[in-house]
Amino acid sequence: MVKLVLVRHGESIANAENVYTGWNDVPLTKKGEEQARQAGRLINKIDDFQPTHIHTSVLSRAIMTANLVADVCNILWLPITKTWRLNERHYGALRGLNKDISRKVFGKEQVLLWRRSFDSIPPKQGSPIIDCRYKLCDQHLMPRAESLHQTQLRLMPYYYDEVASRMLMGEDQLIVAHGSSLRALIKKLEDINDHDIVKLEVPNAQPIIYTMDDQLNIIDKKILK
Repeated sequence: MVKLVLVRHGESIANAENVYTGWNDVPLTKKGEEQARQAGRLINKIDDFQPTHIHTSVLSRAIMTANLVADVCNILWLPITKTWRLNERHYGALRGLNKDISRKVFGKEQVLLWRRSFDSIPPKQGSPIIDCRYKLCDQHLMPRAESLHQTQLRLMPYYYDEVASRMLMGEDQLIVAHGSSLRALIKKLEDINDHDIVKLEVPNAQPIIYTMDDQLNIIDKKILK
């Protein structure tokens, strides 16, 4: 058996201010830092969890959470891969907008579709992202807005190549990412249909533990609080 642990980052400044973040780079709040440490303490209690690699996004809130978790778990020495493919879903022109205001402007039903449905795409931002962290990426792959489906499509190749491949060799893995990118991954892992994915919420800093067999079929799932 092998274990996969998923962790959404701790509370960010944008979470606290109730704004759409997406690919905007924001730090953790003090509360978020403590949430990350608590996630580490919870992970420390998992029986027989010995990860060989940590995977995270190129966004500060996830990287900070991964480092705090690793520090508490005494696994800072592990190799860590940062990839844009684990980034939060790109919220396009909604980035930086208060969520309550967006409901007033666009209507509650439309906002719910953008936030929770599988295929709905928010309004695209006017120009591509200009950021040095994406300089070496294929610019044709850089989104200006994404549905959850599109997030899943750019995430899964990394999962199969870099995470599942290690688990097939019996190596436990740790992923620290974002609410929507983890929703996209969980949808695939658990084969959740397009209707039911609307109901799935991934809370900040509550580790999700999957125990899998040697073919990566899920045997057990637990959420630590």
